[in-house]
Amino acid sequence: MEIPRLPRAAERLVPPVGSHNEWDPLEEIVVGRLDGATIPANHPVVACNLPPWAARLQGLAAGLKYPRRLIERAQQELDEFIALLQSLGITVRRPDAVDHRQRFATPDWSSRGFCNTCPRDSMLVIGDEIIETPMAWPCRYFETHSYRTLLKDYFRRGARWTAAPRPQLTDALFDPDFRVPDEGEPMRYILTDFEPVFDAADFVRAGRDLFVTRSNVTNGMGIEWLRRHLGSGYRIHEIESRCRTPMHIDTTLSLLAPGKALVNPEYVDIDRLPDVLRSWDLLIAPEPDPIDDRLLKLTSMCGKWLSMNLLMVDERRVIAERHHTGMLRALEQWGFEPIPCDLLHYAPFGGSFHCATLDVRRRGELESYFA
Repeated sequence: MEIPRLPRAAERLVPPVGSHNEWDPLEEIVVGRLDGATIPANHPVVACNLPPWAARLQGLAAGLKYPRRLIERAQQELDEFIALLQSLGITVRRPDAVDHRQRFATPDWSSRGFCNTCPRDSMLVIGDEIIETPMAWPCRYFETHSYRTLLKDYFRRGARWTAAPRPQLTDALFDPDFRVPDEGEPMRYILTDFEPVFDAADFVRAGRDLFVTRSNVTNGMGIEWLRRHLGSGYRIHEIESRCRTPMHIDTTLSLLAPGKALVNPEYVDIDRLPDVLRSWDLLIAPEPDPIDDRLLKLTSMCGKWLSMNLLMVDERRVIAERHHTGMLRALEQWGFEPIPCDLLHYAPFGGSFHCATLDVRRRGELESYFA
């Protein structure tokens, strides 16, 4: 096999990776893949985000392939979503197909994989840099390997490629006495600060400012690692989530355009948001439409607020779930142009439009949107 050479300095082009926020005009995106998806391995860090009955079922089915019925419905919607992106002139890239049933091990533990449906979790794009994240789920330890073909291509063409410290994921990272806090109790998390771990999906970007939620996959040490890595040119603001099982910010706070943020009224106390957001229009997400699909209710890994999981094409156009009509109407009232699309049956695999994608290139410059 011939290995592509690196370009000489005089040949180097504009880096193929460049994305500073959630709303600049979208030019290139990575979309996840359902091939080989496997029910995640049984582990407390996985089970803690599920209702007890669902955690028991997940433990019994761990390591098995997802049912064909779930795959087929989700695949049809995913194909239509990709076709929509391409019809909008957006370049779509995909990870390699992987058999996630293969067992792997470190000196401390062994596991099988999960899937590569959600590139938003394992990689964070900051400008021309892609950062591989140190995820807390053991079954996702090697997930970015399915993206290595893309990562090497982007690197050879001029992008920066970084990997956060590979975590050990030993028992010291997980609180053995953890239980989900009841309403009114102080928040607590299953993760200790034994080492840095975080999912990229716990961050959203607004130029030189990033917003993050601490969660059951992102700890304080992970947030601090990214803060030091990015340096003084960026600011990271923590959003307090009232969700009892927090995991990923994109159903808590979504940044839609300069000066406009979508807020989950159940998870966020607006009076406790970072001061920098007080100058923005805070758009309160409407109560999600109920979903009648019983199978989806049983298998979804996401809560009802997946209606907030939007993908901005630019400052006005936004791809949103067709079934969440209340959100579609609200977006229109706020001055956006929603593009309805189906991705409802992707939820058992980890999310919707924002989760299922990684915006690699948006046309725009690095700016500061806050005084």
